[in-house]
Amino acid sequence: MSKELSNSEYLNWIKSLKTKIRKAQNKVAFSINSELLELYWELGRELALQQKDMNWGSKYIETTAKELRYSFPQIKGFSRRNLYAMRQWYLFYSQESEFMPQHVAQIPWGHNRLILSKVKDLEEANFYISEVIENAWDRDTLEIQIENRLYQKLGKAITNFDRTLPEEQSKLAKARLKDPYNFDFLGLESDALEKAVEDELVKNITKFLLELGKGFAFMGRQYKIEISETDYFIDLLFYHVELQCYIVIELKAGKFKPEHAGKLNFYLSAVDTQIKSSRDNPTIGILLCKKKDKIEVEYALRDLNKPMGISEYRLTEAMPERIKSKLPSIEELEHKLGKIDNREVGE
Repeated sequence: MSKELSNSEYLNWIKSLKTKIRKAQNKVAFSINSELLELYWELGRELALQQKDMNWGSKYIETTAKELRYSFPQIKGFSRRNLYAMRQWYLFYSQESEFMPQHVAQIPWGHNRLILSKVKDLEEANFYISEVIENAWDRDTLEIQIENRLYQKLGKAITNFDRTLPEEQSKLAKARLKDPYNFDFLGLESDALEKAVEDELVKNITKFLLELGKGFAFMGRQYKIEISETDYFIDLLFYHVELQCYIVIELKAGKFKPEHAGKLNFYLSAVDTQIKSSRDNPTIGILLCKKKDKIEVEYALRDLNKPMGISEYRLTEAMPERIKSKLPSIEELEHKLGKIDNREVGE
């Protein structure tokens, strides 16, 4: 006698079925991408070797592109620019090996071309490839991260992690902190107050999380903790999945002052006592300020027993008055737009 599936059993079965299909799709997509990149690697190698061995001039790539497009009209990707990119791509990564690196084959050609066009250092390129694979970045996100100089910023914050965290967690935590953080997406000028920055960060939480980096989960703003019948409010509270700990973020609109570190240390003690569970690692503090003096920060952190890092953040710089005076006013723009609209209606 056949057994009827319950609604929940059916939904679980459908879910598992969809998972299998998606895995198969990913395998097919990866296989196609890998084969395409193998072809591009071979073409790039041939183009590089022929130019070197035969001393061909600069026109040979253009001629080759025409020949390939004529012989294979159904295949896209044989433009002069693409062939040139294949050659440059091969020359760049063949510094490491004659064979195409395995991780390079795991990201799409468009991502490879973008990295090739913007990154000149092999180690930096490998870093971005790893980030694309791990975080499934689309090409726009990759471009944003490169332009925001993620590689140069990671691990640059001043911290006391070496002294306050176990070695492995210290390395991981340092690798996750940036300096500076770029809050240009908020559209605020450099003299914005702390509350305005905090308000906009919460409104733009998706972009904020992207700028913070992988692993951050938002827990709340102005997070209340009560100590000895007094209420205190943490600017921003996060949990980091990879570090398995709470992250307290405090914002300061001005220059770093040593007392800021003492207050953050106080908040970390409170979170460790009231919120942290036995499964969580020690809470980490991040203080974001407009400016800091390296020596002052190092002195301030030297004898504090809670793990914290100090970084700067950047907002949109205010436009100089000499440039602002040359720009048209709102009224002038509206007047010009009105003329354009009237002309289009007349046509």
